[in-house]
Amino acid sequence: MTKLTIVANIVAKPDSIELVKSELLKLIDVTRGEEGCINYDLHQDNENPAHFVFYENWTSRALLQAHLDNTHLAAYVKATEGAVESFTLNEMTQIG
Repeated sequence: MTKLTIVANIVAKPDSIELVKSELLKLIDVTRGEEGCINYDLHQDNENPAHFVFYENWTSRALLQAHLDNTHLAAYVKATEGAVESFTLNEMTQIG
């Protein structure tokens, strides 16, 4: 099966770590239930607790896009407005 791997890096502002963490945790169960989601795993950096990483795998780009357009992600963005220092999303393909 071909899969699309996503690595999303979220860095919270120092005074907003717990807010961002709680909002990210809300995304997990609903996203894992979405069509095309193989895994959706949230990590927090041991040295920098403001740094969160989602490691995700999806069955297709179209189903990833459906996830990105979903209302629960819009709610997360609204809830964390002004609380996130940086966000990067890398789309990757496993090669080995």
